[in-house]
Amino acid sequence: MSLPHALRTRGPVALATTAVISFSSLLLAPSAAAAVSNGGFETGSLTGWSSTGTTAVVSAGAHSGTYAARVGGTSPTTGDSSIGQTFDAATGEAQLSFWYNVSCPDTVTYDWATATLRDNTTGTTATLLPRTCTNGQGWRQASTAITPGHNYTLRLISHDDNYPGDPTYTLYDDVRLGAVPPPPPALPQIDSDPFTNTGSQHATVVEPDTFAAGNTIVSVAQNGRFFNGGASGLGWSTSSDGGVNWQHGTVPGITVYQGGSFSRVSDPAVAYDARHGTWLVAGLALNAGSNGVIGAGVTISRSTNGVTWQNPIRAVGFNGPNYDKEWVVCDNTPASPFYGRCYIEVDNNSAGNRILMSTSTDGGLTWSAPISPSGTPSGLGGQPLVRPNGTVVVPYSANGSSIRAFNSANGGASWSSTSLVATVNAHTVAGSLRAPAGLASAEIDGAGRIYVAWHDCRFRANCSANDIVYSTSTTGTTWTPVTRVPIDSTSSGVDHFLPGIGVDRTTSGSATRIGLYYYFYPFANCSSSTCRLQVGYISSVNGGTSWGTPATLTGPFPLSQIANTNQGRMVGDYISTSIIGGRAVSAFPVGKAPAGGQAFNEALFTAGPLPITGGTARSQAAPAAVRSSRATGHPTTTAR
Repeated sequence: MSLPHALRTRGPVALATTAVISFSSLLLAPSAAAAVSNGGFETGSLTGWSSTGTTAVVSAGAHSGTYAARVGGTSPTTGDSSIGQTFDAATGEAQLSFWYNVSCPDTVTYDWATATLRDNTTGTTATLLPRTCTNGQGWRQASTAITPGHNYTLRLISHDDNYPGDPTYTLYDDVRLGAVPPPPPALPQIDSDPFTNTGSQHATVVEPDTFAAGNTIVSVAQNGRFFNGGASGLGWSTSSDGGVNWQHGTVPGITVYQGGSFSRVSDPAVAYDARHGTWLVAGLALNAGSNGVIGAGVTISRSTNGVTWQNPIRAVGFNGPNYDKEWVVCDNTPASPFYGRCYIEVDNNSAGNRILMSTSTDGGLTWSAPISPSGTPSGLGGQPLVRPNGTVVVPYSANGSSIRAFNSANGGASWSSTSLVATVNAHTVAGSLRAPAGLASAEIDGAGRIYVAWHDCRFRANCSANDIVYSTSTTGTTWTPVTRVPIDSTSSGVDHFLPGIGVDRTTSGSATRIGLYYYFYPFANCSSSTCRLQVGYISSVNGGTSWGTPATLTGPFPLSQIANTNQGRMVGDYISTSIIGGRAVSAFPVGKAPAGGQAFNEALFTAGPLPITGGTARSQAAPAAVRSSRATGHPTTTAR
């Protein structure tokens, strides 16, 4: 029979006394080491560490390498268990850090992990890890500044009140001294919200797409986001020197705030038509009225230089139904039988997200009547890609439950039935951040292999966080198993989402070069007030077989600094990455403290063209048993 915690015989006073006694016994530490000894426990023992209570070195679940220290036991223990080490901080060593993974099925009232650092030079003690009781949250890092030349004693502690059924222990690993890492470099801002109209949120920039051709890259994004859908206008940002220097402005003639007739605009996408020497920006024109916000249709804005834009063409729709989530691409392979043909994908939300395709052969001036793929599939967020032989493959979200694809081998005269890319198993991103499950980022290599990336939790225990995963195909009909990008360990507790994958189209096969930008939370289990967004980058030089060291580009910033919508806080339903000159360029919204009396200061930034370096961290394919995991993300039925 289990007793309630209120009937336990050891109260808070006894617990505090036990903690003091255990800590005092730990002061009999070995003489100071010149640096932390055996901080990764890779000796397979606690060499270099003093210990009390129940401790061990374990080979399962290490943060890195083979071993970690387990402080506490898998059976209930009494009081504090701990390991400790005294060391000297050498010149240049200004930071102490360690990783911890708490297993505490109780509450912090009775059981906890904690860590202290005593500066023996000054006689002061700091708590590096406040009393913490969590379970299944994975590895987290703690760090603190230290003073070179000082002598320190570090204590890593786990406390258990010996209550049956809820043993508490903590894994510790990778205890290190080092220099304080420099902050991420200041990023170039390439677009900001110029609008001042009432109703939308200023200053906000969200949901960018990019495309590169030659030495020019164009980005387009929403400027001035409305809470219930769409934006005041579309902003363009263009670089003609490979992503180093940028110009920016607004795309004219779409909304009433840009000299047009529509209430709002959303879902920007950009493409280049090499045959006609024309840049194309697609937008979803919206009307707002008593019936809500309605997608009137798809506009196409044209430019010969990515800087001067013509008034928009009404390409698809404008005939009554509610449209959503368009995309545009062009066939830029001279040897293709359909060279110079462009393609729009959009869905008719009024008809249950019925997918539609339209084509243009004159640089986007005129567009065909839209038709559906065989079987009239339902979905949204399709991203058409053109293989070198002219076959068009369109991966899309089957309303959040899976990713599917269809194709055309006759220039869009007809479209096939759909094939399954993968089911979607998504952890719901915390903090009410808008990050729809199943909306993928898709690109193609020089030989026509298609890469489709999305966020997915199938590699995480209990779907506790998302990884960035991908699948590839050389046909558009059969797809490789879902594969995990090894940004960090599956026990890290980091949540990754909103990927933008870029593939170098001058490479193919085992030499394919990939750049991947993404957003992440350092801790998946956060709230709207505690979640902090960051942007990361990782690359591969061998088609995704292995990956380099991830880089954090910006952040952390709170969700309160980004646009609010009726589907959650927003940086965008998507971002993208383009490869230019062998380097990866993306544009991504970042929130900062508001300025100038505005409610927001969410602008568009780039990290500049980043090198694609690759590395030795191997990708991981999902085992068959995991591929059948239950989908947990929220289905997406409309996403404007």
